[in-house]
Amino acid sequence: MRAQAALVETTGGPFTLRDVDIVGPGADEILVRITAAGICHTDLAMRRRWPAARLPMVFGHEGAGVVEAVGASVTTVAPGDQVCLSFRSCGECVQCRAGQPAYCRLSDLNTRGVSSTLRRGGAPVFGGFFGQSSFATHAITYPGNTVKIPADFPATLAAPLGCGVQTGAGTVLNVLDPAPGETIVIFGAGGVGLSALLAGLLRDCRVIVVEPRPARRDLAVALGAAEALDPAADLPARVLKAHHAIDTTGRPETISQAIDVLRRRGTLALVGIGGTANVDIMTVLAGGISIRGVIEGDADPAVFLPYLIDLHRQGRFPLERLITTYPFAEIERAAQDALTGKTVKPVLTFQDQDLSPVRPRPAPSN
Repeated sequence: MRAQAALVETTGGPFTLRDVDIVGPGADEILVRITAAGICHTDLAMRRRWPAARLPMVFGHEGAGVVEAVGASVTTVAPGDQVCLSFRSCGECVQCRAGQPAYCRLSDLNTRGVSSTLRRGGAPVFGGFFGQSSFATHAITYPGNTVKIPADFPATLAAPLGCGVQTGAGTVLNVLDPAPGETIVIFGAGGVGLSALLAGLLRDCRVIVVEPRPARRDLAVALGAAEALDPAADLPARVLKAHHAIDTTGRPETISQAIDVLRRRGTLALVGIGGTANVDIMTVLAGGISIRGVIEGDADPAVFLPYLIDLHRQGRFPLERLITTYPFAEIERAAQDALTGKTVKPVLTFQDQDLSPVRPRPAPSN
């Protein structure tokens, strides 16, 4: 069948809409018609460095949509189900069996960019990003990263749950697990940081946001932050001695600043993609400080995403205040607005497409 996808055709190049051919699902695969897709900074960071040997490539890993077809061995969803897409995991390794699929031994399932499902003009198109490549009208997904959600839940809210929102909220709820009244300082007020803010408020914490952009500081306060501060200024004494800090930036200087705000035996959660940071070992040792790396909020999407949806329906998780929608055709504008900070969480919307008949791929012969 024919689909439309946003291809990255050169390393660091723009998203360009192209027609592609997509092969219907194999035995353990699911074909999803995408109705919304969030843009995450991981998509934008990876396109800057993606190797030329694996281009053209389809990114996108915050998809939501409707199941069109399933392979013969799929029992978790059926055609017509509305679903939210998340990261892929093997389901069999020690970490997956322990309920920690974000730390799957086969984590390269999410970034290797190998797929046999897409072609253009007879040539291969790379996909399978996070088991979905959802910057397209259709995506091939898997039972482990395809979560059935209520049919009446808006796709534009469901899409960002699969990565950015899950990461921010899960860092607070699953990892830090703060007690009421504790102080959390969040560095960065993007989609991840503001999702962490909303989660901290659920626990009745005092949440302080450190963010350079005035508009985002204003949004943080409007959402309920006790304070929103400019990192260029010295952090006042009242910010120090926090129980927890979260760095969403991956910047060495910000990580050092985050360590400085912690009280003795405080915890720093690192969720931002970065390189190398210099840490003052004696500060960490003397303070008994814990530094914890976090992937995908330590979440099991099949459990955590429905939980976040329930919170939203209760009016306790106002995710819509972070989102700006864009037509799929304007994906590059949405990406640039994310890079410049104009938009906190861009979400792409899709028109219904006329489809050719979908036939599952036959199982390979022995």
